[in-house]
Amino acid sequence: MDSRKIGNQLVLQCAPLIVGLKMSNLFIIQNEHISKMYRLLKESRISYYVFLVTEKMSTLFLYDREKLENFLSKKQTRLFFQEEGYLDFDLQKVLFRFRCQYRLYWSGKRDFPHELGLLLGYPIEDVNGFILNKGKKSLYTGYWKVYDDVQGKKELFRMYELAKETLIQLVFNGISIAEIIDTYNGATL
Repeated sequence: MDSRKIGNQLVLQCAPLIVGLKMSNLFIIQNEHISKMYRLLKESRISYYVFLVTEKMSTLFLYDREKLENFLSKKQTRLFFQEEGYLDFDLQKVLFRFRCQYRLYWSGKRDFPHELGLLLGYPIEDVNGFILNKGKKSLYTGYWKVYDDVQGKKELFRMYELAKETLIQLVFNGISIAEIIDTYNGATL
């Protein structure tokens, strides 16, 4: 896989993050291509943290450090994380603890760590709705299951789709993912 194909995957999986609409995204990539992806993100505002490595694939957490740190400083967010056993809200410590929880989940040693929803920027009311309803009875399903403010979430999902379509068009017109990331570095669609 060359840098262009990795860029295409980044666009398909992470367009809302690239354009600044989301604070984070999961990115799943073949292990052999991770170093190329790191080079693409090197000078950007997008940071990464490895959550899981399997024999062939890796699950990476891509994020905008400033936005994620601001999110973790909010009282409601901290209360949720405290209920999940988090005591320190330093970003690297939160990511490390979550990675441990995520790996335990993948090995079948614990239930799904719902704090992932918050780390991915899902609204707390939807994460709580998902937990309370055990993933059922959602009012709408888009990028996540919606339990409150359906119209607002539909508009947000429309913006995410617009971001993806815009970046796909840029790639189709020969703009490299490095140029796209550079263009949106610190900007918003």
